[in-house]
Amino acid sequence: MTTSRAPFPLLTLALALLAPGAAGAAQHAPPVVLTPIAQTSGSQSPPKPQDAQRQLDKVEKDLKADQARKAELDAKNDALERELADLRAKSVAVAEDQRRQDDALRTVEQSLAGLAANEQEQMARIDADRAALADLLGALQRLSRLPPEAMVARPEAPGEMVKSALLLREAIPQLKKRADALAAQLRELAALRQKLADKRAQALTAKKELEKREGELRDLVSRREALSQANDAELQDVAGHMAVLTSQAGDLRDLMEKLEAERKAAAERARQAEAQKRQQAEEARQKKAQERLAAMGRTPKDVPGGTALGGMTLPVAGPVAQRYGEQDAVGTTSRGVRISARAGSPVVAPYEGSVVFAGPFKGYGLILIVEHPNGYHSLIAGLGRIDTRVGQRVLTGEPMGAMASDGSPTLYFELRRGGQPINPLRGFTGTEGKGQG
Repeated sequence: MTTSRAPFPLLTLALALLAPGAAGAAQHAPPVVLTPIAQTSGSQSPPKPQDAQRQLDKVEKDLKADQARKAELDAKNDALERELADLRAKSVAVAEDQRRQDDALRTVEQSLAGLAANEQEQMARIDADRAALADLLGALQRLSRLPPEAMVARPEAPGEMVKSALLLREAIPQLKKRADALAAQLRELAALRQKLADKRAQALTAKKELEKREGELRDLVSRREALSQANDAELQDVAGHMAVLTSQAGDLRDLMEKLEAERKAAAERARQAEAQKRQQAEEARQKKAQERLAAMGRTPKDVPGGTALGGMTLPVAGPVAQRYGEQDAVGTTSRGVRISARAGSPVVAPYEGSVVFAGPFKGYGLILIVEHPNGYHSLIAGLGRIDTRVGQRVLTGEPMGAMASDGSPTLYFELRRGGQPINPLRGFTGTEGKGQG
């Protein structure tokens, strides 16, 4: 599912939806409705101080109840944070395993092609030897049918007969040698066929394992998205209720006189505080995911190709079809690399950072742009599906989408530093190509 929503909201008060009976807890008592003094008519007496005090006591009571509920939600939020960290670490691990399965399946397929060619070559040699032996055996059988008397009565000279006998005696060991060689070739062919059958079985097993891993990856991404949506709904509900109660605390008469001005100021302060808390929560979530990934014994250098690219990994597994700086069919110099991938292969983050663009762009289809530290940006195009969103912080190797589910898709990957393209195959240590726009 392609998404381009705003970044994750603040997760300070989430997760009530995950506990039994949480749906009922989300329905709070409605906030206290204040009676503005300015709306009292001349025929009605102004509100008494004790009435205002009762209203204030009720606001404070509701606020305390929300604070107790907030403490409960904070505990549930910690549990969700741990689960989200586990999910992100596992999604990285599954993506790595899937890349390795792609490589293993590709190796088996290449071996199958080589074994098939070898089998055809062996069959051609055996057919040639079988034809030669058939001619030789036919000649010997014709000689063996002649009785000794017929041999004496033949018009040939005795010397010729002796020569024929000698040739016959020499041919018999050669015939046995050729027959033994043919038997050895037949045994070798049988072993080759068995080896080919084993390779086919290995290829089938690797394919089934790859499909199983792909299913696990989709399930992990779906769970992560469902948990995030639950956080959003619960957070908006709790934050809205708390904001109303807080705005009613204080001097009621002063609050009503300055209601409009305070409403605008409070909304701006809430917006700024919300943005700051959202950033802090996202950074905390990123740190927990990294700690969980380290606890599982997986670091960016464990990702295939990570060490060779200065800590970075290619976003998809597969051979490089077009390198940086090469010219395409129309003579345009490539500013990135094109990778031939398997249909449905996962597309992962080449390095940790934040998603700044996710979605379709003009005639380029679905693209992703990830901002990395130190002025680096990754541009990834050619995806069949996007599973992340703008503002999402990602880990090195964390799945962000997938290739098209059919055909022979290719992925375009461009790495920039300071707005200038550099060779992605050199990773973050590369400087060549800088300044080419």
